[in-house]
Amino acid sequence: MRWKFPAGALIALAFLIPAAPAMAQAGTPGLNETCQTVERKTYTDIRKLLTTDLDTATTAQLRLLAYRILDTANDEKLPVLPDAIEEKLKGTPEELRAFLKTDVQKAWSVALRVSVVRTLTGAGVQVREAAQKTLDAPSIDAYLAYLNDGLYAARALDCASQPTPSATPSATPSGTPSATPSATPSATTTVAPTPTSSASLGASGGEGGGLPVTGANTVTVASIGGALLLLGGAGYLIGRRRRSRFVA
Repeated sequence: MRWKFPAGALIALAFLIPAAPAMAQAGTPGLNETCQTVERKTYTDIRKLLTTDLDTATTAQLRLLAYRILDTANDEKLPVLPDAIEEKLKGTPEELRAFLKTDVQKAWSVALRVSVVRTLTGAGVQVREAAQKTLDAPSIDAYLAYLNDGLYAARALDCASQPTPSATPSATPSGTPSATPSATPSATTTVAPTPTSSASLGASGGEGGGLPVTGANTVTVASIGGALLLLGGAGYLIGRRRRSRFVA
């Protein structure tokens, strides 16, 4: 059975054959689910790989083509399709030929549809609308257009509509409250030493107490003292006259 070539040799031959331009095209930058710039994931149109005449292709050519499609599906992490190809590679050449002619595109279409549905997880409004529009009009071309371009265009709109976080609110509350309370108590406590008047009163009056007698009170006391002296002198003179008369 000449069709049973080693799988490793067929995979090596697959890499030696030039890939289609769509496969060799490098991904361009785009936004991921968290709005971070990443390299786009490019989904290959495997119809461009089906260039071999499947009716006249040898067993080796059929298996080589199947391995190329399998390698592409694994690189793009497609569901459904890799398992379907591996299952057919275990069968006869005619089963593989029939699968490559018709069923491979059916399995690939299902894989692309599942990939579109996966983009709805955590998606924004624009991505959900674009994905739903693609799912409502299913076709391989619509799936590829969405996954390669439409998804990233819608995601850019969703990311642009998100509010930009600002650091201003966090800085304002931290500075204002700390300065005002600390200044107010310190100003109040410095005004405390008012008992200066009590000290001045004690210094001028001594330990015992009152203020010195000055002004009008001094004049009054002097007048009374002078009057008493005059009265005393007059009484003394009158007393001497009476005594002298009595003796005579």
